[in-house]
Amino acid sequence: MEFQAGGNGSGGGDQDGPNSRKGRKVYNRHTPQQIQRLESFFKDCPHPDETQRRQLGRELGLESRQIKFWFQNKRTQTKTQHERADNGALRQENERIQCENLAIREALKNVICPSCGGPPFGEEERQRNIEKLQIENAQLKEEHEKVTNLLAKYIGKPITQIHSLPPALGPSLDMPSATFPSQETGGGLPGPALSLNLPPVDVCDPYQFKGFPDMEKTLMTETAAAAMDELMRLLRVNEPFWIRSVNNEKYVLQRDSYDRIFPKANRFKTSSARIESSKESSVVAMSGMQLVDMFLDPDKYMDLFPTIITKASTIQVLETGLTGSRSGSLQLMYEQMHILSPLVAPREFYFLRYCQQVEIGMWVIVDVSYDYSKEGQPDSSFRFWKLPSGCMIEDLPDGCSKVTWAEHVEVDDKSLTHRLYRDLVSGSLAFGAERIVGTLQRMCERLTYLANDNTPTRDLAGVISLPEGRRSIMKLGHRMVKDFCGVLSMSGKLDFPQLSEVDNSGVRFSIRKSTEPGQPDGMIVSAASSLWLPLQCQTVFDFIRDEKMRTQWDVLSNGNPVHEIAHIATGIHPGNRTSIIQPFVPSENNMLMLQESCVEPLGGLVVYAPIDIPAINTAIRGEESGKIPILPSGFIVSGDGRPDSGAGCASHGNIMGSGGSLLTVAFQVLVCGPTAQNQQLNMETVATVNTLISSTVQKIKIALNCSG
Repeated sequence: MEFQAGGNGSGGGDQDGPNSRKGRKVYNRHTPQQIQRLESFFKDCPHPDETQRRQLGRELGLESRQIKFWFQNKRTQTKTQHERADNGALRQENERIQCENLAIREALKNVICPSCGGPPFGEEERQRNIEKLQIENAQLKEEHEKVTNLLAKYIGKPITQIHSLPPALGPSLDMPSATFPSQETGGGLPGPALSLNLPPVDVCDPYQFKGFPDMEKTLMTETAAAAMDELMRLLRVNEPFWIRSVNNEKYVLQRDSYDRIFPKANRFKTSSARIESSKESSVVAMSGMQLVDMFLDPDKYMDLFPTIITKASTIQVLETGLTGSRSGSLQLMYEQMHILSPLVAPREFYFLRYCQQVEIGMWVIVDVSYDYSKEGQPDSSFRFWKLPSGCMIEDLPDGCSKVTWAEHVEVDDKSLTHRLYRDLVSGSLAFGAERIVGTLQRMCERLTYLANDNTPTRDLAGVISLPEGRRSIMKLGHRMVKDFCGVLSMSGKLDFPQLSEVDNSGVRFSIRKSTEPGQPDGMIVSAASSLWLPLQCQTVFDFIRDEKMRTQWDVLSNGNPVHEIAHIATGIHPGNRTSIIQPFVPSENNMLMLQESCVEPLGGLVVYAPIDIPAINTAIRGEESGKIPILPSGFIVSGDGRPDSGAGCASHGNIMGSGGSLLTVAFQVLVCGPTAQNQQLNMETVATVNTLISSTVQKIKIALNCSG
């Protein structure tokens, strides 16, 4: 029914006469049934087209133009309602933030000193400290000018390469001692070393000393100091930060408590990103000071973790620390961590490593990622970010030390990890604190055995009679393991996907031309394959390392037996040993096999390499074994990381679960020497290596009754 505008819209406008209606608009008031039908249609289609409007008009007895206007008005009304609701929500959020701001302001009025728990400095005491620092800074500047003039007089020209002193209120006023560069330190200036309170100066090579600008060094120092404060709190207390995992009873961070006390934005914004956290402690057979020195030396650091750290280097030493304790040492470092399978991408970090001696016989070393932009930096380094992580080292009376380690990283590597290893990697087992501490414990034990003249040795032929010879063999075995672990990342790899099965990754290849010392010269093919086996990790490891079982998987032995001539214990566990094995191959009577096996929390490792008798005799006599060429192959066994199985062969003495294990088989083959006429690698050679590794995998599955 139509009504005219005016009055109450009840039709009273007819009494005004025709002239009163002239120029007025005629409005339409719809019935409840019409409105109900229009509302229902609006929910499904707020923008009807001309055909739909005509159809509605016929149903409701309205014109198409009326339908059009109704929908326009309805859309405007809906938009207004939504805006009103949004404004109300924003107003409430604003009020909440204002309340929080007021609460924070009130809390700041009652802050306490984080060091002593007392009230903060008053304004007068703060002013006195500032004046004291300014006086000390003026004295240091005066001393700096004197030494600068002394240096200028000594070398006969002005010194323009010396960095300015830090500002008076900088994070630290401790100035490292420096000496005149000599031939031993890479400088060209002869003369005696003088102890000067100056940063290190190389007057002959200004580009070498250029380093980072002062502002960035200050930022690095502040970043490291904040990370040290956070790590010390994480290491010294369990609750509320750490809780026991329901899966394996290991410590993991309680995220709510951590985020409340250390709020920070996530590094990665993707849905696949995750946080890994773990904490572990153990006693290791090495003094605290020795551990600190090894952690701050990248080469020794790699030696401590040969199955975890495949690359490490110091980019720049920012602070050398105090002589004797290394307290205050700060350096920017790079490391590459690996799980020893080409199916898992290595983790690369650029990080600050900061050492602080918190009391006599106790050190804390913290690692925290740092944005280090460098041309050619690999993209994968941006997939991993190290939050404050590291260890507390406490000296014990017996020459040992207690190490408490916390590992805390943010990662986004799901697309880089093969499905076989995702359970293991995502559960903080592959790169967690338990694996790091367990490896450190084993390597410290190995170094103790290396230094001991009475290390247990089983020598059937009486060939290793000298302690120097035993040490040389152990060092050769260690280098063999490091070389083997270093090739498993397989950069520039080739895949044979046709061999991939449900529980098998297929075979992956890497080809390189070797000219490095300690390796045979020529073209080397590396091949690796990983597979899942429905057996305990310990069962697979014991089968692989038992020389009596070798004929069941070693394709090159042609079924001939081998026997162990001698072995040297490298730890308490019977699986930790270096062995000399003699294969029975009539055509190769001048060849022996050096084998190294070890057990870690993640699993077990067996590495071996052929070595001729003259070369191994060199090591047995105690001579330098670093140049003996070896080309190792081997096996890595680990738990599969699934909830019903354990992570490794012997995690701190426990064999966990009864689930499956992951086995990686890796071979290296020298396909042609440096003097070969044709060094081009053809597919026939690759196919031969592929057949070798595929046959080995199949033999292992048959021997372990896993071929079904």
